[in-house]
Amino acid sequence: MQRRDVTIRNPQGVQSRAAAKLVTLCTRFQSTITLAVNGRRANGRRLIAVLMLSATMGAQVRIEASGPDEVKALQAVARLIGDGFGEGY
Repeated sequence: MQRRDVTIRNPQGVQSRAAAKLVTLCTRFQSTITLAVNGRRANGRRLIAVLMLSATMGAQVRIEASGPDEVKALQAVARLIGDGFGEGY
């Protein structure tokens, strides 16, 4: 299992557009990807679960990936979050 903490940088946090990008990315990998924010956990492939994390700007997200492509999955998810979900932040 691989783990990494990343900070939400975009002012809107993980709102619907960002959550959709995250879920789409997670479904590309065979590994199980779990996100944790403030004690709440979500499967990275479940849009509603990701939205229910209520991750706002500045929140620390712990990404956990487990499976055959866990290293690549973790890197890709961390990059997406760290780059502000491609929203220019």
